[in-house]
Amino acid sequence: MPTPQENHAGRKLAAGELVLCMGVNQLRSPNIAMIAQACGFDAIYIDLEHNPTTLETAAGICVAAIGLGVTPIVRIPSHDPYQAARILDCGAQGVMIPHVNSAEEARAMVAACRFAPLGHRSAAGTVPALGYAALPQAEINRRLNAETLVIAMLETPQAIAAADAIAAVPGIDMLHIGSTDLSTEMGIAGDYKHDRMRAAYEATASAAKAHGKSFGVGGVREDTAFQAWLLGLGMRYLTGGSDVGYILSAGRADVRAIRAIPLG
Repeated sequence: MPTPQENHAGRKLAAGELVLCMGVNQLRSPNIAMIAQACGFDAIYIDLEHNPTTLETAAGICVAAIGLGVTPIVRIPSHDPYQAARILDCGAQGVMIPHVNSAEEARAMVAACRFAPLGHRSAAGTVPALGYAALPQAEINRRLNAETLVIAMLETPQAIAAADAIAAVPGIDMLHIGSTDLSTEMGIAGDYKHDRMRAAYEATASAAKAHGKSFGVGGVREDTAFQAWLLGLGMRYLTGGSDVGYILSAGRADVRAIRAIPLG
C-alpha cells in the first residue's frame, strides 16, 4: 500500500540543517529530479514565474522528485490562490510565493495553501504528495498542512521593512530573499555584498529567528565566503544554482579549454 511521503527538506529545516535547492528553469522532463538527486541536492524549485513551463510538466517533475526523496517546491507566477492550490494538488510539497510585501499578502497565501482551521484550501482528496494513500479526509488535511512548506519571497525594500510582520504570520514557514530582484529594486543590481543588501539579509534573518521561521536566500552563487557569512546569520535554505546556470558554466569552461588547445 502507498504510504504518505515525508517532506525531506521540511524535516531538515526543522532540525536546523542546511537545505540545498536546485532551480529548474528550462529543463522539462522528470529526469531533472534524478539529476538533482545525483548531485546531492535536497530539493528542487520549479520556476513558473519566468519561463513557459506548464502545470502538467511541473506536476510530472514534482511526482518524480517525491519518489526520489527530493522535495519539489514550485515558485508560482502570482498571488492567485488557485495557482498555489492547484500545483499543491498536483504534487508540489512546497510553494514559493514571489513578491510578498506585507503581512496581509502573506496571510492571503497561507489561506490558499492551508486547510482549515489554518486556511481555506479546497480539499482535493488524496494527492501525489501523500503517495495516493487511502486516508480519511481529516487525516489528509492534517498531514498536508504539516508536510507543505509555504515560503514567502521578500524581493523589495518594502518587503524587508515588513519582514518581522510577515514572519509573525502563522502558516508561513520561511522568509526567502530573492537577491536578484531585491538588489534590482534597490538600484544596485547584482551587488549582493552592498551594505544595504547586507542589512536586508541581517534584518530578515533576525525576523525569521524571532518567530521560529527558516531563513532562505536565492541568487548568491559561486562565492563560498559570502555564503559562509549568510550561514552565520542563520540561513538554512540556499538555491545554489539553476539548470541553465550549471549547463552554461560547464559548457563555457569546456569550450574555453578546448579552444585553447593549439591546432595541429
